[in-house]
Amino acid sequence: MSNSPNTVNVNILDKDYLVACPPDAREQLEKAARTLDRKMKEIRASGKVYGLERIAVMAALNLTYDLQQEGEKSHHFDSTLEAMHAKIDAALRGS
Repeated sequence: MSNSPNTVNVNILDKDYLVACPPDAREQLEKAARTLDRKMKEIRASGKVYGLERIAVMAALNLTYDLQQEGEKSHHFDSTLEAMHAKIDAALRGS
């Protein structure tokens, strides 16, 4: 099967999916699919969650949580940089 330039074939939990994707986002989509596949396989291997839909929901929740944690770290980092910038500005104004 040949893919059109705007679709990408990804394999997630042993199933193939043809996904629409701009050509310049192909690499990122493939990386995201590998991350999702890895997370879903981890959840399936744990033996605590049964059913493809439940595994997908748990993977989505886990990945969303991780993303939120990174966002909070980024926000904290931005706040720290802003505070340092303000201190530098104040010190330069005092010179």
